Amino acid sequence: MTDAEPSTTVVVVTWRGAAHITACLDALATQSRPHRTLVVDNASDDGTSALLAAHPSKPEVLRLRRNTGYAGAMAAALDKVDTPLMAWLNDDAAPAPEWLATCEDTLGKAPLAAAVSARLTLADGTVQSTGVRLTTDGHGADLPEPADEVFGFCGGAAVLDVEALRSVGGVPASYFCYYEDTDTAWRLRLAGWDVVGAEAEVTHQHGASTRPGSVQFHLWNERNRLLTLLRCAPRAVAVRQLVKFAVLTLVLPLRGLRRNKKAEAPNFRLSLRCRVLGAVAARLPRTLVERRAIGRRATLGRGAVWDAWAGL
Repeated sequence: MTDAEPSTTVVVVTWRGAAHITACLDALATQSRPHRTLVVDNASDDGTSALLAAHPSKPEVLRLRRNTGYAGAMAAALDKVDTPLMAWLNDDAAPAPEWLATCEDTLGKAPLAAAVSARLTLADGTVQSTGVRLTTDGHGADLPEPADEVFGFCGGAAVLDVEALRSVGGVPASYFCYYEDTDTAWRLRLAGWDVVGAEAEVTHQHGASTRPGSVQFHLWNERNRLLTLLRCAPRAVAVRQLVKFAVLTLVLPLRGLRRNKKAEAPNFRLSLRCRVLGAVAARLPRTLVERRAIGRRATLGRGAVWDAWAGL
């Protein structure tokens, strides 16, 4: 490979991204490191396709027939990647010119790392994420403080080793949106890989395509957290969190939480929580098969990974 040949395919997933996709592509065009750009268009109907066709950087476009979410689009893109590295980038993110070079160099200096998480900063200067931490109840939460090593990468701006990603089963396409990054990082760690952070700057609008805090957001978030635990966590942890979620759902009406301020949050609505439990139950047989496959690929015990990272 010569210096002019790219090491990374930057994958940008968009859905109705006409308002912000141009800024993202403009920022990619200023990168100091050569790369391939692949935009996965989730069947946008707002003029996004015309903007992509007209952009001077002439990105490669994979247009899907339906909206498969961030996870589904990343899974589709993985089949098209022919470079050693693959970057995940939100369409409402604008990376600084040295973003890709910093991420590639960071991975190159960490031979056991399969993923590097950039630093996402909101427009007001607030640091949104430098990576993902694992909470004691199994949530993947944004880590705002810089760290050389993090439990997981934030899917809004990260670079992954393609061979390692494929070896652990790729991207969980059925998640649609949210936790695909935490689940992927967890599987990488179970397979013995590290995840590192980098001082690679990315400005992020956050929530331009989805509405954080909405009913749909909480539905995907809660469902995918439980599925990730069932796939990756120690058995006792996964069962405990699933039972805890179910019990709280059952007692909500009895405790009169509808009159409590907590009940105003969508994730404390009985109807939403029942939908989450129904979705998890419907996927349980398949998820348990996936759990066994993840276990066969693992080189570290689930308990060892949990003990090392939960709550840190």
